[in-house]
Amino acid sequence: MSEEFISEPIEPVAGTFDTTAMIRGEPGLPERFKWRDKEYAVADVLEAWKELGPCRSGGPEKYLRKHWFRIKIEGGLEMTIYFERQARSKGRSKVRWWLYTINRS
Repeated sequence: MSEEFISEPIEPVAGTFDTTAMIRGEPGLPERFKWRDKEYAVADVLEAWKELGPCRSGGPEKYLRKHWFRIKIEGGLEMTIYFERQARSKGRSKVRWWLYTINRS
C-alpha cells in the first residue's frame, strides 16, 4: 500500500455530519466532503483516535487537540482525516477538517 502525504483542508458537505457524535461533544464526522473540487462519500470508519497536547501556558494539563479518523471512501480509497479543536489561524477560523494522507492500494 502506498501512502501519500496531503495535509490540505477539506470542506464538509452541510447536513451530512454525524449528529450522535456531536451530542457527545465530539466533532460529527461528515458523511460527505469536498477536496480539490471533487466530492467524496465516507463508506466506513476503520479507526478513530484522539490526540492530546500539553497546555500552551506551560501548565501540567493535557488538552484534546485533534480527532483522527482512518476512513474508507466509496470506491475503496483509504484516507486519514482529522478535526482540529482550535483553528490554526484566526483568518481561517472555519478550517477545521483536514485530509492528512491517502492510501492507494
